[in-house]
Amino acid sequence: MSASRRSGTTDELGPDEPDPERDGPDGADLLAALLDGMDAALCAFDADGVVTHWNREAERILGWTAAEAVGRRGLAGWAVRTADAEDVETRLMTAMQAPGRQVHEFALLTKDGGRVLVRTQSAAVHGPDGKPAGVYCAFSEVHTQIDLERSIALSEALFEDASWGVVLVDADLRPAVVNAHAARALGTGRTAVLGRPLGDLLSQGVEELESALTHVLAEGAPPAPAEMWVSVRTAEGEKRRCWRSGFLRLASPLAEEPVPLGVGWLFQDVTEAKQTEQEAALLRFRTNQLHRAARAAAECEDPGEAATVHLDFSLAGFADHALIDRVAGGPVADGDRDGDGPPVRLVRAADTPSGAPGPSLLVGKAELPVWYTEGHPALQCVERAGSVRASAGVADAERAREWALARQWPGDAVHALCAVLRSRGRTLGVVTFLRGAGRSQFERADAVYAEDVAVRIAAALDLAGLAGPTGER
Repeated sequence: MSASRRSGTTDELGPDEPDPERDGPDGADLLAALLDGMDAALCAFDADGVVTHWNREAERILGWTAAEAVGRRGLAGWAVRTADAEDVETRLMTAMQAPGRQVHEFALLTKDGGRVLVRTQSAAVHGPDGKPAGVYCAFSEVHTQIDLERSIALSEALFEDASWGVVLVDADLRPAVVNAHAARALGTGRTAVLGRPLGDLLSQGVEELESALTHVLAEGAPPAPAEMWVSVRTAEGEKRRCWRSGFLRLASPLAEEPVPLGVGWLFQDVTEAKQTEQEAALLRFRTNQLHRAARAAAECEDPGEAATVHLDFSLAGFADHALIDRVAGGPVADGDRDGDGPPVRLVRAADTPSGAPGPSLLVGKAELPVWYTEGHPALQCVERAGSVRASAGVADAERAREWALARQWPGDAVHALCAVLRSRGRTLGVVTFLRGAGRSQFERADAVYAEDVAVRIAAALDLAGLAGPTGER
């Protein structure tokens, strides 16, 4: 047992006894501060049911101050209706003998006579001898508790069962939490993603994504979802995907001022829908171009000019260059093509300017054949009477230029598509479309469009008699 140092005694203070002359709060002040700082309402009872503690959150919910509550025996008549008091107090006090915490719901009275439905958690308070000395009860309004439980349940559901990707990105733009759907979309496991830079997961589109995340951290959530094209690194290689993404800035609810904790990123894979949408838009555009070209060609007096009109209209959004080669000596019927005859030769009939943009021009009045080597895509096209695609592949710029010039095409051509010109069961020539390095290779859908254009050009050339010697009508 210790005594005050002011009394002149020399007893030492025990390790658990406060020094009254030391600065700082004593145990009672610290306990009061802790109780009043709690987010939950709290009251405590001794073994006889007398209220011993009552914090500010309890005062806020019920209106009774600590001075009015502490010292009262039980809750009857002031915090609980008299008719309900026995049941409520019995449930609270049984926590002294029960292990762990007990959860109950019941109605309490406010100071102004209203009723509040609360959810309580009560547990025994043990004395120094280890025996129950009372009970404490933490309570909150039921709707507040339900809101909290819903928030927790929503969070758990998002990270377990959501049918879209959910990623929590920290302030350093690195994934901190990833749900199963997002991990599958990123081609890796949930734990393997954590803490890694986004550049390790995405080969393309990472700059756009990081820019969006940085904006959300600084300015807040955007007003609408954003669609982003990315390339995901997977064990099978890179996969091009379109993700419709929404972003939410996360701030700590415990800070007086919003402190950004990171960004909540939610996304859905809409690649198939976007590709279908793009294909439909492309089909509408190309159909419209064919219609416009037909209308313009119908106003041409010269059928040869009509052929170049079709060629010019087809280039928009499709190719960088185009040229028309006709069969030297006139059209070739299907029965005339055999292995014993002379090889087919082609004469340039029209092409687009290779230096500067401009309309296609009719050429080839000298009737000189184009020097195409054996196996040239245009010659293959005539022999097969079908479309042929060719590409320089991944060659460097100099080799790609050599590849194009060796085939008598402009030096910036990298991808080619040859479509046969057929009219009245005869082969009139070939139309060749060329793309530069800034465009993708020709696909099957491109070949279908080129064949539609070739049918119209062939009809115009047949009408003009350009399949024979120049000037023949």
